[in-house]
Amino acid sequence: MFSNQTVSPAAVWSRVAVFTCAALATACSTSEPVVHEAPQQQYVSDAPVPGGADQDLTATEAATILSEGSASSGSTITSDAVRPDAPSRYTVKRGDTLWDISSLFLRDPWLWPEIWIVNPQVENPHLIYPGDVLALAYGADGRPQISLEQGGAARLNPRLRSTPGDGPIATIPYSAIAAFLSRPSLLSSEQIEDAPHVLAFRDEHMIGGTGQQIYVRNLAAPVDARFAVIHPAQKLRDPETGDVLGYQGVYTATARVTRPGDPLTATLLDATRETLEGDILIANDADVPLTFEVRVPNADINGSIISVLDDTTLIGTYQVIALNRGTRHGVGPGHVLAIDRAGLTVRDRGRRAEGRLGYNSTFADKVELPSERAGTALVFKSYDRMSFAIVVGASEPIRVADIVRRP
Repeated sequence: MFSNQTVSPAAVWSRVAVFTCAALATACSTSEPVVHEAPQQQYVSDAPVPGGADQDLTATEAATILSEGSASSGSTITSDAVRPDAPSRYTVKRGDTLWDISSLFLRDPWLWPEIWIVNPQVENPHLIYPGDVLALAYGADGRPQISLEQGGAARLNPRLRSTPGDGPIATIPYSAIAAFLSRPSLLSSEQIEDAPHVLAFRDEHMIGGTGQQIYVRNLAAPVDARFAVIHPAQKLRDPETGDVLGYQGVYTATARVTRPGDPLTATLLDATRETLEGDILIANDADVPLTFEVRVPNADINGSIISVLDDTTLIGTYQVIALNRGTRHGVGPGHVLAIDRAGLTVRDRGRRAEGRLGYNSTFADKVELPSERAGTALVFKSYDRMSFAIVVGASEPIRVADIVRRP
């Protein structure tokens, strides 16, 4: 398990944030706040709680304050699952995410579904809204429990809410994967295999730019529908087998359908580079699950990072990565994976090579250093032999070829 996880700063709330845990599955409404009274619970000491009524801190900010002042906080929880500096109560703020709140209370955020106690008096009680007061308590068996102590003002009928920001909190911010969905730069082999593609250009052009009309095969879409045009570039290979698992994708333009048919006609917009015959069209990925259970995979996973969105050198929090493990290996949406910094291979310069007179580093023994924990990834899309994940915590820079495993 990873107690040294670094929680990312709370991301800006997106109006279209749609990622929710299976434990936060469907829309929720009730006319009056309801206090949950869990049977035989004993609340922990009422230490000052960051994010109270007179403060406006997100869960991440509150966690930072608690970490800095944990030595004098006076609220200590003995359960191994709970952070020793966890508050007894927390008021949910607009801009919070489920991952942030879970990290505020728990050493291992994916344990949230196991200790979240729903209120049967509240319709669809799995959702959490800004203004809700969450309470940490012990059950009769001594297990920690987090429950809805009091519903906030946002628990009104959805038709009465003034802004989308009053809706239920997301697992991770939509903005963290928006670029991946709208202009994908990592593509699986399955995505490319049957994707619609550019057949030809009008007026026998060889390349296309902004304003150019194109003909597209294998695409059924209405007029004005828009798609990202992607050029499949560098192959993504499994470092273990050498098999091609996917491709780096280069965004070239947006295609707007002007005439349906097969082939259909579309116009290129917002071109960033030339479009070529054979380039593929990708819609916003509607197959990404909107609800999933955050959990540890049952299988023993031991894979690696094979690519990163935008092909950056160092990988940090909320960046999208590609993994060489998929559904055939037991990896699916919602699975949490530990990221280990791959150990370097060094020469043992403190020993002389056998049979040699004097010291020569060229012949020194090679020693592989152990891997070190570097972060945590949350899988949100899986294929047969590869998956896409988002880094939800990074304690040090992460690189391509680093190890992903079951925590």
